[in-house]
Amino acid sequence: MRQTWRWFGPKDRVTVEDARQAGVEGIVTALHHVPTGDIWTPEEIEKRQREVAFLPDGSMSGLAWEVVESLPVSEAIKTQTGDWKKHVASYKRSLQNLAAAGIEVVCYNFMPVLDWTRTDLHWRVKHGGRAMRFDLADFAAFDIHILKRKGAAESFSEPVRESAAKRFGAMDEARRTQLAGNVTAGLPGAVESWSLPELAAHLATYDGVTPERLRRNLIDFLAEVAPVAQSLGLRLCCHPDDPPFPLLGLPRIMSTEADYRSVLDAVDVPANGVTFCTGSLGARPDNDLPAMVKNLADRIHFVHLRNVCRDTDEVPCSFFEDEHLAGQTDMVAVIAELLAEERRRVSAGRADANIPMRPDHGQDILDDLKRGAQPGYPAIGRLKGLAELRGVMAALKHPVLGARG
Repeated sequence: MRQTWRWFGPKDRVTVEDARQAGVEGIVTALHHVPTGDIWTPEEIEKRQREVAFLPDGSMSGLAWEVVESLPVSEAIKTQTGDWKKHVASYKRSLQNLAAAGIEVVCYNFMPVLDWTRTDLHWRVKHGGRAMRFDLADFAAFDIHILKRKGAAESFSEPVRESAAKRFGAMDEARRTQLAGNVTAGLPGAVESWSLPELAAHLATYDGVTPERLRRNLIDFLAEVAPVAQSLGLRLCCHPDDPPFPLLGLPRIMSTEADYRSVLDAVDVPANGVTFCTGSLGARPDNDLPAMVKNLADRIHFVHLRNVCRDTDEVPCSFFEDEHLAGQTDMVAVIAELLAEERRRVSAGRADANIPMRPDHGQDILDDLKRGAQPGYPAIGRLKGLAELRGVMAALKHPVLGARG
């Protein structure tokens, strides 16, 4: 797999130079400053390519922008309201401009209102480092007692409601404010976050939007953009829901293998594919990740490798971002299936045989604890994860294993 690294642009406290020293082969980034629904212009794309290609001293980095994460899909498109058709047209134009710049892989998601959602961005783990965590009781406390969403209590079991009430009662005002800020933080790298009234207003736009309707809207969107991507030689890949279960009364439609299969079959062109995120999908105990890789393999265009540790085997559940080879996902088995798919692609003569991957998220350790990088994207924590993943890949590809069967 081709080793890549997510970079959030010039304001990222983990630099392209850091990525180069980590030994990655390509950069994953986006135009986070461009408002959702607007066209990514050739000028802005070229500017970001230069920022990746050249270090501050003017020397070449040896790296290039290889994967877009993410070209965001507007809420108007997801609900098919307002300027959604104009936004679809802008999305197509952005794809054309990206293809003209030589970029081939475009990741996106179709999560309503919230993107990845955590209640703690710097939760202390046993070794003293920090990790992101989704705590179901804390989230219920936010939903029921801070946001005060109508019908929120009915979204949780009685034990969770009781725990949420106790948690909320024990929180001081600073923790309540922090919790609200964590939940409403928005898309990683984005410049905007939402106030509670703004969040409530966004949620109201989904009144009456069932999972079936949201899935239909996604299929309608893909029916428009996937053929364009195919004609341009691009690969579109949808990131799964994170967490992979409903939140705030919103439908979630990309959480299981069946979810992906329904969308891939509905718009059956090679460009319509999967961002296989082991962390997101691994937060559901009923997802068999090695089997999912095997069954979706030919449409996996991009891979995020990370691990989570669930508190329970229920859905929904609490979990935290564990070390890459810890947690409850069999990472070795997942990587083995991905490498097998790459071998199949080589045999078939596919141009996309080398699947881009990145070490997703990471725990804040050592100097990361003082750096203040984007939550979930430390330098040393990701490098540690990448080193572990490299070791697995090197071992699985080594001739000695083949010789021993």
